Amino acid sequence: MSGTVLVSAGEPSGDAHAGAFVGALRELSGDLAVEGIGGPGMAAAGAKLMARIEDLTVIGFVEVLAKVPAHWRLLHAIEERLRRGDVKLVVLVDYPGFHLRVAAVARRLGVPVLYYVAPQLWAWHEGRVKRMARDVSRLAVILPFEEAFFRERGLRATYVGHPLLDRPALPGDRAGLKAALGLDPSRKVLGLFPGSRPQETRRLWPVFRDAAALLGERVDGLQCVVAATPGGEYPDAGRVRVVAGRAREIFAAADAALTKSGTTTLEAALAGAPQVIAYRLNALSYLLARRVVRVPWIGLVNLVAGRLVVPEYVQGAATPDSLSGALLPLFEDGSPERREQLRGIEEVRARLGGPGAARRAAELALEMLAA
Repeated sequence: MSGTVLVSAGEPSGDAHAGAFVGALRELSGDLAVEGIGGPGMAAAGAKLMARIEDLTVIGFVEVLAKVPAHWRLLHAIEERLRRGDVKLVVLVDYPGFHLRVAAVARRLGVPVLYYVAPQLWAWHEGRVKRMARDVSRLAVILPFEEAFFRERGLRATYVGHPLLDRPALPGDRAGLKAALGLDPSRKVLGLFPGSRPQETRRLWPVFRDAAALLGERVDGLQCVVAATPGGEYPDAGRVRVVAGRAREIFAAADAALTKSGTTTLEAALAGAPQVIAYRLNALSYLLARRVVRVPWIGLVNLVAGRLVVPEYVQGAATPDSLSGALLPLFEDGSPERREQLRGIEEVRARLGGPGAARRAAELALEMLAA
């Protein structure tokens, strides 16, 4: 099978998923050329990048406005690339604000579209479903409840499993992973996960840091570690250790975690770490979000479970006092709060199924190319 596949990922998490997808695609059909928009994950998998995600990544309704010109230039570049006629399939990974426009361009030019990691239209913007049904040929979804949601609305959706399950297990137990991070294996560890995007970190880090300090006054010998991004800023860290590039190890070493919303909550659950979820947005972005959000929870771990397994604190409710108070019982072995979360984590693991998401998505792509 020959031809070119254009793959687009708009942010770091999407690049990781796209990189695994490209790797699986090239393993299944090595003669395919892969081009696109991505970052180190896609590049390492052998994709030729026409643009990098560092120029695109933003969060929030207000902040995205500054990146509009760059997105329009890139959309024009993609259209020009598709007009050359040798791209046989477009694969879009998450990042719906931009990628739904790309899907419309591809449909007009007669190029089929596989959307991998579906936009969370079940949370907001359900009106976009009709647009997706018009422009997207196949949908590879990664949350178990998404397949029925999209199929009921006219899309050819297939649940392929969650990409997090494709990661190899880390060696060692929690005590060993603590030691590998330079921590005392005999003492409790709080993992802090304020996000990878600068806007997230600026809003969440001060609250997370102060919550950790309060918790440290109540949990003897508590060790606190923030999963930092390279180049991220974590001012006045105090006794919080700043460790970059080792988020998976911190999840696995943590006795409990303080996490932002989103995929981070599933990462904590799969690592077996009870958690508390917190999130803050720009005030205007939050007011706009409240008008359109249609789900009862912000944490994917709760959405997959179908119930409130993990406590959530949003905007003004996310204070150092509230977060430290919710975290405290999670450090008490055998507490009802810790036991209930661990039971919920097992439910979530069972619902997500097994590994192989990237390969199953690549197989869908090959089916489309062969059609």
